[in-house]
Amino acid sequence: MGLMNFRFSILLDFGALSQLNGQLRRIGITRPLVCTDPGLARIGLLARLVDSLDGLPHAVFDRTPENPTEAAVLEAAAIYRSEGCDGIVALGGGSSMDLAKAVAVMATHDGELMSFTAARGGTKKIRNPATVVAVPTTAGTGSEVSSGSVIVMESGEKLILAAGSLVPRLAICDPELTIGLPPLLTAATGMDCVTHCIEAILVPTDNPMADAFGYDGLSRAIRDGALERAVADGQDREARKQMMIAASQGALAFNKGLGAVHSMSHAAGRIKALNLHHGTLNAVLLPTVLRFNAGHAEDKYGRIAHAMGLAPDTDLAAAIEALNARIGLPPNLKAMGVGADMVPGMVEHALADICTHTNPRKIGAEEYQALYAEQLA
Repeated sequence: MGLMNFRFSILLDFGALSQLNGQLRRIGITRPLVCTDPGLARIGLLARLVDSLDGLPHAVFDRTPENPTEAAVLEAAAIYRSEGCDGIVALGGGSSMDLAKAVAVMATHDGELMSFTAARGGTKKIRNPATVVAVPTTAGTGSEVSSGSVIVMESGEKLILAAGSLVPRLAICDPELTIGLPPLLTAATGMDCVTHCIEAILVPTDNPMADAFGYDGLSRAIRDGALERAVADGQDREARKQMMIAASQGALAFNKGLGAVHSMSHAAGRIKALNLHHGTLNAVLLPTVLRFNAGHAEDKYGRIAHAMGLAPDTDLAAAIEALNARIGLPPNLKAMGVGADMVPGMVEHALADICTHTNPRKIGAEEYQALYAEQLA
């Protein structure tokens, strides 16, 4: 049964950040904790956001890791409590937004973070978390409108917190904040969006409304060329705006769930020694999983190709591989430093990942081993 809940507002346009102070006051936040990362603090985007607070009292946590960790969540939650904050503003890409959602839980609930993860049945335990306002600075994760948060636990597991109440109350999507984003990061985050759209559409659950978001997101990013234009020209304002729209659409699409690409990506992303980017992982794994799933959703493959501006009989896996090459992304996990000795741990983690359950084709340990082997050939 298809289900779509909308419990949020989106402000999307150039200059939307200027509305932050008034919007925070409107929803009752008088002392936010701003969660961001060191890079955004260094290049001045944190200062821009603080200016837009227009004197509103606030606290700052600016040490979000590229793959947010349980330790960082607990550190930020301690600041939230000690500073008497009453809401959270997440400035950044998926990492800062995911961290902010986990902080929203730990600042308002007793218990260990692990107990609130979906894998531990924690969804039902998340009640009335702190209010989150998201200000994305990349166009890819769609975390500004999603109910999920991916955190690397102290155990080394990369696990998901998910609850309807974790969807940010407000998303301020200002494409101006993505102008000048480096080409490689633009490519990686953009392919995160593309992967969300494709995987969500392929999930067997019947949810036409979610599918519509996925198809339109693909059209904007691929058929209309916004992704490649944004990678080629960091100052292309219209391309940046269209990718920001597509990113949110991808996340709205995956209300249905995701698939094996994300299970494999989460498993590889937990390898601390490599610290691999989630969007890049999705990009390189997508063709492999598309080949694996072929024959189990053929009607959707043709419709996906059409949405991308391709002929219905297009080899989607080959098309994505060619796209990855054009925008400068690596060809496989081997090129990203993943070795054969890492496969057993990745297989174990992928099997336990909740996204495995919504892949259109049943997948087990042997299949995951074969898929990882293809990536390392």
